[in-house]
Amino acid sequence: MNIKIPNLSLVVLIGASGSGKSTFARKHFLSTEVISSDYCRGLVSNDENDQSATRDAFDLLHYIVEKRLARGHLTVIDATNVQKESRQPLVALARKYHCLPVSIVLNVREEVCHERNRDRPDRDFGPHVVRNQKSQLRRSLKGLKREGFRHVIVIDDVEKIETATIERVPLWNDKRDEHGPFDIIGDIHGCCDELEGLLRSLGYIRIEKELDPLWGDQVFEHPEGRKAVFVGDLVDRGPRVLDVTRLVRNMVENGSGICVPGNHDVKLLRKLNGKNPQLTHGLAETVSEIDALDDDIREPFCKELATFIDGLVSHYVLDDGKLVVAHAGMKEEMQGRGSGKVREFALYGETTGETDEFGLPVRFNWAAEYRGEAAVVYGHTPIPEAEWLNNTVCIDTGCVFGGKLTALRYPEREFVSVPAKATYCEPARPFLEDGDAPTRSFQQELDDTLDAADVIGKRIISTRLQRNVTIREENAIAALEVMSRFAANPKWLIYLPPTMSPCETSNEEGMLEHPAEAFRYFLGQGISHAICEEKHMGSRAVVVVCRDAEAARQRFGIQENESGIIYTRTGRKFFNDETLETELIDRLRNALDRSGFWEEFNTSWVCFDCELMPWSAKAQELLRSQYAAVGAAGSSSLPQVTSALSMAESRLNGGEQDKISGFRERFDSKLTAVDRFVTAYRQYCWPVESISDYKLAPFHILATEGKVHVDQNHQWHMEAIAKLCREDEQVLLATSCKTVDLTDSDSTSAATEWWVNLTVAGGEGMVIKPLDWINRGKKGLVQPAVKCRGKEYLRIIYSPNYDADENLSRLRNRSLGRKRSLALREFALGIESLERFVRKEPLRRVHECVFGVLALESEPVDPRL
Repeated sequence: MNIKIPNLSLVVLIGASGSGKSTFARKHFLSTEVISSDYCRGLVSNDENDQSATRDAFDLLHYIVEKRLARGHLTVIDATNVQKESRQPLVALARKYHCLPVSIVLNVREEVCHERNRDRPDRDFGPHVVRNQKSQLRRSLKGLKREGFRHVIVIDDVEKIETATIERVPLWNDKRDEHGPFDIIGDIHGCCDELEGLLRSLGYIRIEKELDPLWGDQVFEHPEGRKAVFVGDLVDRGPRVLDVTRLVRNMVENGSGICVPGNHDVKLLRKLNGKNPQLTHGLAETVSEIDALDDDIREPFCKELATFIDGLVSHYVLDDGKLVVAHAGMKEEMQGRGSGKVREFALYGETTGETDEFGLPVRFNWAAEYRGEAAVVYGHTPIPEAEWLNNTVCIDTGCVFGGKLTALRYPEREFVSVPAKATYCEPARPFLEDGDAPTRSFQQELDDTLDAADVIGKRIISTRLQRNVTIREENAIAALEVMSRFAANPKWLIYLPPTMSPCETSNEEGMLEHPAEAFRYFLGQGISHAICEEKHMGSRAVVVVCRDAEAARQRFGIQENESGIIYTRTGRKFFNDETLETELIDRLRNALDRSGFWEEFNTSWVCFDCELMPWSAKAQELLRSQYAAVGAAGSSSLPQVTSALSMAESRLNGGEQDKISGFRERFDSKLTAVDRFVTAYRQYCWPVESISDYKLAPFHILATEGKVHVDQNHQWHMEAIAKLCREDEQVLLATSCKTVDLTDSDSTSAATEWWVNLTVAGGEGMVIKPLDWINRGKKGLVQPAVKCRGKEYLRIIYSPNYDADENLSRLRNRSLGRKRSLALREFALGIESLERFVRKEPLRRVHECVFGVLALESEPVDPRL
């Protein structure tokens, strides 16, 4: 006996004690799927046979069932369940979570139950117990369907029970194994001319195929195997309703189309089934078309049309659960589930019970609250333009009302539309203003609304590169403080750069960092080629530039007259003076214009990762309060100390003089170190009186429209940026770099010599990166970059005399584990935020990753690393 049960269902085993339910459950289901009343009784009382604990045991059982069903897991109840009152709460839970309740009844003879119970010492009860249970079971059998069980399987033979098999079958709406690509088409409403035109625009071709004469020969296929997905409302209002139904039905039969029902289609089905719905909202026109059919084909056509509509499934889950298609939408908790409420929501959405001034139902905006991972594509309510909102999009653009018929190409997320040839029906509620859509809609504004609840508390963020990144609650609180008080407009914040780990500590004499350690690290990870880039001593800056203010308004939702921004690695505006920011952005934009960047990259915006110099432009307070203060204190006090020691030395003889001489030499070295310290930080400071005194050094073209450029190696980035910088060499600075073959000692020696020359000349050092952006080594993701700083620059970081033997030996014990872990997690979040933005996901989804980087920055990691 083969028993088919839905993948997502609540299986209730029913049978008297001794009927074999537990054995059956162990044989056919995972141990985690089976919830036993005896086991729950044991959990709450330490005794599985303690009947006094039954109420608490079932409270626990129902709680576990609820949690499993909410997460979408098949669950099996192992209890007698012979009484209706014990089954009712289980059916109610299945309905609450839109799962199908299934009953499997093991109806073996009473004698078999007695015999089995005698062999079990824990079943020490009289025969009347089983007798009563069998009696209750007999009374229940006929009413299980009425109680709400969608499937009732009764097995009344021991041999059948032992040989039975269980086959799990997907629900009809489960098409996760279909990956497309798809072309999802909005409400058609009888506009067949426009549908045919749209299909041709999408690349579909009409083919000759022998079909049922009732349905004509209208079949379209895509030569590349794409499938059309229709969101319903095929009928009513338009001029060629039956042609639309024929075309769609034929594509479904042919396998080149998928269709879900719309509320108008279901209303027509009621009419075809002999009901008498009101002939309103376009149904009268559909009925007129049907009545105009020849008498000999009208009846069979209506019968087959009714069969077709009745066979349409409420919604579909496609592409491994990444895509959901329904007529009126689908909440996250309903996706891939089956119940009357799910079907009703798919057809009508959710209404308040009220009507607006046009007599139409007022609907809850479920999409504004949607937080699901799957993209939901739907129709039902006509809008001027198809727009994404919280990873959902309505593609009913009112073709029958004079708008257009729209398709969404998936996974490309591109919209393709054809205009209506006429206004076939006047809408009850106007949806166009002067025939044009507004520049930025209320829907887009909702999409840009951020909610603190989306970022506070402990969170786990899924990323492509690092799977799950955990944000602790205490770090989220710190980030929220920064973000709410100091951050720039979050609509601009599509990326925060990661921290960077230094190389391993060097054992070279007098050195803390040396390129050899970085080369050794990457070579050990299986990377053969790297790029060394000069490390500028400036301030990290992310620069977003749009081609014009209109591009900023359309792509970023910036309503102010802004066309770009420069912000720090903590999301704050780089310049307090907006005039300076505007001038620098204009200089960069002009260079982009002259270099042909916009045309080459087919974009209206770009995001750069940069260094902005001088360092003093952003770090003036740090210089004044820390570096200058240290330098001034050392420069003023140490000469007096050495002078006093020299005088003391001249007055003493013998051993005392030698002792004083040692002290003087020690402080002489400290004074020399302070002089070097002051010289080191002064090299990175110069006065700025105009925009020409700044230097902007981009080193990554992070993203442009439709593309995150991590697939291009760093040499490509350097060359593309150098081309741009040549257009304004007064302000833009191309970063010097060298590629290195890590397997060639001559190549690594040349790179090391280059680093020595850079640092001797006062440079900070260099950044060593694998030639490719993303690499995986023996232990997972490889560091995207490692910094190697020069000896003199490290004085600024650690202290003027950090390189004294007693200090250097201690500093060499520094641990990089936390820093490297932090760098990888922030890198993964940064790339994830850019990819989400490029995919046009909601701002909250982008901001989740940006916020995560900022939160991780409050982790306790040595800031000197």
